[in-house]
Order: sequence, then C-alpha cells, then structure tokens
Amino acid sequence: MIENIHWLGHDSFRIDVEKTVYVDPWQLKENLPPADLILITHEHADHCSPGDVDKIATTETIIVTNAASANKLKGQKGQVRVVKPGDRLSANDIRLEAVPAYNLNKFRSPGKPFHPKEAGHVGFIIAAGDLRIYHAGDTDNIPEMSDLQVDIALLPVSGTYVMTAQEAAEAAQRIDPKVAIPMHYGAGVAGTRADAERFAELYDGQVVILEQE
Repeated sequence: MIENIHWLGHDSFRIDVEKTVYVDPWQLKENLPPADLILITHEHADHCSPGDVDKIATTETIIVTNAASANKLKGQKGQVRVVKPGDRLSANDIRLEAVPAYNLNKFRSPGKPFHPKEAGHVGFIIAAGDLRIYHAGDTDNIPEMSDLQVDIALLPVSGTYVMTAQEAAEAAQRIDPKVAIPMHYGAGVAGTRADAERFAELYDGQVVILEQE
C-alpha cells in the first residue's frame, strides 16, 4: 500500500496503482516514468508547473485540474479535464473525486486568504480497486473533511499557507485514515521535517513520514 506512494517533495507525489498517477508535479527530477494521469490541485506555481508537466506527460496523458490551472496548461501535451469541488469522474480507468480545499485562517492580508473557497481549488480522492487515497491539496482543517472515507490521507502540515501540524493532527482525527502521510514541507516554501515529526507526535493514528525521492 505505502510502497506504491512516492513523495517527490513538497505536495508532489507519484502514486503507482493500476496506472501511474502524479499529483502536483513540481521540481521533478529527470527520467521519471511517464504519467497516465496528472492531478493538479490549483494554479499556484508550486503546484501547477507546466515545465514539470511536460517532463512526464504524453499525448495519452489525462490532466485533471481546476479551471485556473487549465488556463496555464493550454498547449500542453495531454488531454485536460476541468473539475470543481464535488465532481466525480473516471480518467484512464482511475476513479476520482474532487473535494474542497481552502483556507479558514491563513491570510495574505486581512480578509484575503491564500486559498479562498470561492477560487475552486481542489483536493483529490483517488480510488483504485478497494484503496482510497486522499490528497488534501492546500487547505485548512475544513468541515468537509468529516465526510471523507479514505484509507490513506496525504495532509499538509507546514502552517503559513496550510494547516499547522496541530491542525493537521486534528483533521486526521476526524478523517480517521488507516495511514496519514504529512506533506507540504522541506521545499523552501514553508515548513520543515520538524513539522512532519510534530504531526506524528500529535496524531495517535499511524503516520508514515516518507523520504523524498
């Protein structure tokens, strides 16, 4: 289960299920396996990077993302499908759910969150066989998380733009996955491995801190 999830740094993952799925590819190394499916949670440059998409996309790749990211990816290899929170679809035989991702208490200026709810940013639930993997995207501990039923939860822990380790632990308690994996740290954007370790201390469920590949 965990051995098929590869942390590529920050919020970026490669997930090897029936197909090769990338989420938020950014600052990728060279010569990675080509993508069957690329999921992009929102348009910020550390999540939607056309240059990194180009490293792994083929003409057969399906890219699933929100509208603002789709605009940045015009002319890219692959087929772009636009989603909004609440959408469900199947792409390259992988079942997907787009779920809300937004800030409650992280602001760039008074009253202006880094990730506003109305912007339509998303997280994803990736369903392959009986396994359900949740990539939360850039989010706070939002009410919608209470409705999720997932086996593995990839949760941001850095604070500043997303949940703190404490908030992520509280979110994990509500989501109750079999395994929680911290993300959104160590890339010079916000957060360090200490945030991941703090999350592991605070959450009493199973936590796996992945090594970057």
